Amino acid sequence: MNILFDQEQLLQLLTNLYVFTGIAANILDPQGRDINVFEGHPPFCKAINALPDGHRRCVECDAWKIGSYRASKGFQFYRCHAGVCEAVMPLYDRDRPLAYLVYGCFLDESPLEEQWERASPLLGWYPGGPEALKDAFFQLRQYSAAELKAYSELLEALAAYIQLKGMIQATERTELQRLELYLDRHYMEKLSLESISQELHIGRTKLCRLAKQLSGGQTLSHLIAQRRMDAAKSLLLQNDLPISAVADAVGISDYNYFSRVFRSVTGMTPRDFRKKRRHNI
Repeated sequence: MNILFDQEQLLQLLTNLYVFTGIAANILDPQGRDINVFEGHPPFCKAINALPDGHRRCVECDAWKIGSYRASKGFQFYRCHAGVCEAVMPLYDRDRPLAYLVYGCFLDESPLEEQWERASPLLGWYPGGPEALKDAFFQLRQYSAAELKAYSELLEALAAYIQLKGMIQATERTELQRLELYLDRHYMEKLSLESISQELHIGRTKLCRLAKQLSGGQTLSHLIAQRRMDAAKSLLLQNDLPISAVADAVGISDYNYFSRVFRSVTGMTPRDFRKKRRHNI
C-alpha cells in the first residue's frame, strides 16, 4: 500500500492548530515514521532530536506508540522515551490505518517536580546528563485534563475533515517504489541480490532491471552503495562520530572499504568531505 499525503494542506492545518493552541500535532505513516510535515517542537524536544542518539530514540518511540495503540477509538495517551506527554490516534481507511495523528511535547497537570523526577532517570544518556535538559523540561507547557479533552475532540473532528478532503489516500505501490522504500529502510543491513529478491518477491532479473531504472543504468550494488553514501554524508556533517562509526552505521564494517567506496562516489575521502563541507557552511 502506498500512502499519498497532501503535504501543503496538512502543513497549513497543523500550523494553524499550533498558532491557536500552542500544541504541536503531526502525522505518522503506517509504520510510525514522521512524514515531516510540521516541525514546531519545543526546545526540550529539539535538543534531544538534534543528537543522532536522541533522534534514534524518538524514531523508535514513534514506532512503539503506534504498535501499542489499544484504545477502542480516539486518542491514547502515554509518556514518551523522555518522559513527556503525547497522544496518538489512527486515521482509518475502512479497517486499516492509513496514518496516525499525534500531538504532544507537553506536561499534564500533576506537579512539575514529580514529572521531572519521573523523566530524569530516562535522560542519563544525554551529554551532561538530565541536568543539561532540566531548564528546557520546565519550559514545557502544562495542560489540564479538561484542556486535553477539548483539544482531543477538536483533533478528532479535524481527522474526519482530513479524510473527507482526501488529504491522505492509499494507492498500491509499484515494484519500483517497493524497491526504493526497501533500500531506504534496510540500506544499513547486509544486502544481496538474493536476499532482496526473496524479501520483495521479485525475480532477480527483474530486480536488476528495476535497479537500473532507479540508478540511471547502474547495478543494484551501485544503487545500495549510493544510498549508503548519502546516509554517510549526512552523518559526517551532523555529528562528530569517528569515521569508523559512520561506516558501521551505514552497514559497512570495513573502514578501508568504506573510505574507498566513499571516495569513488564523492571524489574525496570521508575526512576531507567533512572538513570541506563544514568549512563552507
